Amino acid sequence: MNILIQSWEQAQKAAYPIRALVFIQEQGVPEHLELDEFDPIACHALAFDNKQCVGTGRLIKNGTQGQIGRMAVMSEFRGQGIGSAILTQLINTGRANGIEQFHLHAQVSARSFYQHHGFIAEGLLYEEAGILHQNMTL
Repeated sequence: MNILIQSWEQAQKAAYPIRALVFIQEQGVPEHLELDEFDPIACHALAFDNKQCVGTGRLIKNGTQGQIGRMAVMSEFRGQGIGSAILTQLINTGRANGIEQFHLHAQVSARSFYQHHGFIAEGLLYEEAGILHQNMTL
């Protein structure tokens, strides 16, 4: 497994098909919500199994704060530690660039994954793109 950090310009050809598959096709997120104004300013982690991109996530830096999001792994590659490797790489990249605190909007079904990595759930549940979420902080 190889994790690369890239700009959106470099990453979009590999990252967007995974996000479309996971978020739009599997989870029913409306297509117009998947791409946003933050992609061009974020750094993107891409997980490769040989030459195939199988997972992605992004980090948006705002001073000493970082927002992690768009974490997605292709279904046939889940449960193999790829999501953990992507998350760890995003955190390490952020810390190397001065980020002291990380935030994310966790789908309720993924809270335990993020808690395993030290994130703490905060506040009430809310709906985002038709899916229940909760804010989490590390």
